[in-house]
Amino acid sequence: MEFDLQMVLVILASAVATYATRIGGYVLITTMKRIPPRMEAALNAVPAAVLTTIVAPAFFDGGWDSKLALVVALIVGLKVSHTWMLVAAWLAVMAWRRTIGF
Repeated sequence: MEFDLQMVLVILASAVATYATRIGGYVLITTMKRIPPRMEAALNAVPAAVLTTIVAPAFFDGGWDSKLALVVALIVGLKVSHTWMLVAAWLAVMAWRRTIGF
């Protein structure tokens, strides 16, 4: 493996951009006396957006076992706690791999 300067620069630029947006958001929020309702609604939507960016590629690019696990996790997650949701998804994948074999 050789040293790739371009990759190092991309990583550093990404780190600086991430840090700048986090600090910028913190400074913006702390200088406001009251958060406007639209901004509060946008901030409340961030966790769902981040979760979607993590789950969507796994669903569309993953195999059938990934799709099954995500669907089972969704269905179980609507009814019970997150721990049981993860356990159910894990069991679904293990059962799929054990019976189907891939």
